[in-house]
Amino acid sequence: MKAVLLLEDGTVFEGRGFGAKGCTCGEVVFNTSMTGYQEILTDPSYHEQIITMTYPLIGNVGTNPDDWESRKVFAAGFVVKENCPYPSNWRNQETLDAYLKASDVVGIEGIDTRKLVRHIRTEGAMRGILSSSELGIKKLAAQLQEYPGLVGRDIVKDVTVAKPYEWTKGVLDVLANTQDVPEPKYKVVAIDYGMKRNILRLLVSHGCEVVAVPAKASAKEILAHKPDGVFLSNGPGDPAAVTYAVETVKALLGQVPIFGICLGHQILSLALGGTTYKLKFGHRGAN
Repeated sequence: MKAVLLLEDGTVFEGRGFGAKGCTCGEVVFNTSMTGYQEILTDPSYHEQIITMTYPLIGNVGTNPDDWESRKVFAAGFVVKENCPYPSNWRNQETLDAYLKASDVVGIEGIDTRKLVRHIRTEGAMRGILSSSELGIKKLAAQLQEYPGLVGRDIVKDVTVAKPYEWTKGVLDVLANTQDVPEPKYKVVAIDYGMKRNILRLLVSHGCEVVAVPAKASAKEILAHKPDGVFLSNGPGDPAAVTYAVETVKALLGQVPIFGICLGHQILSLALGGTTYKLKFGHRGAN
């Protein structure tokens, strides 16, 4: 199955399709991790992003249900040098190809990922369209022009939860098949802007009772839980567009300790009077 990746500056990469057949638009980015691809794909921070893996062989440990970071795959598309069709790992339950098919995510392999990454590094992250359909370049270019990109858009609303929930699972010891769940010392309200499950696990394993709330939860609703602290999670997109989150954090300032990571850290900065701007290309990796 032939596939093509078209960037908004007209650069074309041709390869072989895997995963679902179809067409998808997103911001083309790269990640330098050598593995952890399932966690990356299910990280809500990658919503509307086409991820390019710099490591050349991806899929060699397969996939399994324990490594999901959220309820589904949020990445818009997946770009690899080589997809491994025969994974070898004692936890493997499904190949990456089958996993992407089941998740309706388009992938492409067989392209020069090093060339693509160097192009993004030089020119900056840009919109792209990934297709394994039979549409020609002109039609793909026209479709790509309709994609608005991420700047100025609130896409947190697409990935947050609908109602509050309690999280009780700790960090999993895979070999022993046990969880680290100590007696809670603190109560933390985690605002879910697109939170990874491993963040929740770590909070529990560090002695926190965790209640997660939707991104649009008000300061009054958050304080009603009587937390010892408020955690602002990771998430996708432009922090300046999530104005309701900034206003909520402003209302919480001085009332309770607040800690933010990733998007949450940027929202906290905006609430404190700072400004944010988009980097030429984002820093994504495991180190």
